Amino acid sequence: MEVYKSCPEAFIVAERDNKVVGYIMCRLEFGFSDLRRFRMVRKGHVVSVAVMPEFRRRGIGRELVVSAMKALELHGGEECFLEVRTANDEAVKLYKDMGFDTVRTVSHYYHDGADAFLMSVRLPYAGPTGVAS
Repeated sequence: MEVYKSCPEAFIVAERDNKVVGYIMCRLEFGFSDLRRFRMVRKGHVVSVAVMPEFRRRGIGRELVVSAMKALELHGGEECFLEVRTANDEAVKLYKDMGFDTVRTVSHYYHDGADAFLMSVRLPYAGPTGVAS
């Protein structure tokens, strides 16, 4: 509920035929920028995003992230960041294609000891072509 209360508009559920097929949960934070040195910013944190395996590769994940970033921007977010498993090649490619930059690797981020990339993008979201959407 803490994540939801931070920015309910960035807590989104995707449905197809009245069935939940994906979701994204985000919160707003205030801290040092991941993209601009020594600057404090309000930033959106994608805490969790998932799409059911049988519904992947249909643009649902991308749409969830874009919709959440727009909501975070409306609440004053200047950047959006997330952590993704370094071994999750499809997700890493999606985020890179969306304009996210890899800021650093976080060792042993996950409970199983796996590493994560911390990836970040500026808001307003300009999309892969650089044009604000």
